[in-house]
Amino acid sequence: MPALTRTEGELIDRYLDVVDLLGRINPAQHGDTHRGLRAAQALVRKAVELRDALASVHQRGETELHAATPARALRALHGERRTERVTAPPDGAG
Repeated sequence: MPALTRTEGELIDRYLDVVDLLGRINPAQHGDTHRGLRAAQALVRKAVELRDALASVHQRGETELHAATPARALRALHGERRTERVTAPPDGAG
């Protein structure tokens, strides 16, 4: 795991929380509507937490995200696999 500031780590964690919930809501993925509804309800709270994490980074004077380090953190936390559930599956899948 690359070295991140506490606020950068919080931003990555909250981003992945939102991604996971969007994956559970995705109508192109198999799942029941109750599960999607619960995920959508939780998404509101997690979006606020993501906003607050990003605001915290900005308030610290970090006006730019340098993508290389967060990208390594996302890969270490299986971000590619987790974001796949947000998109439509390829033709023939599912």
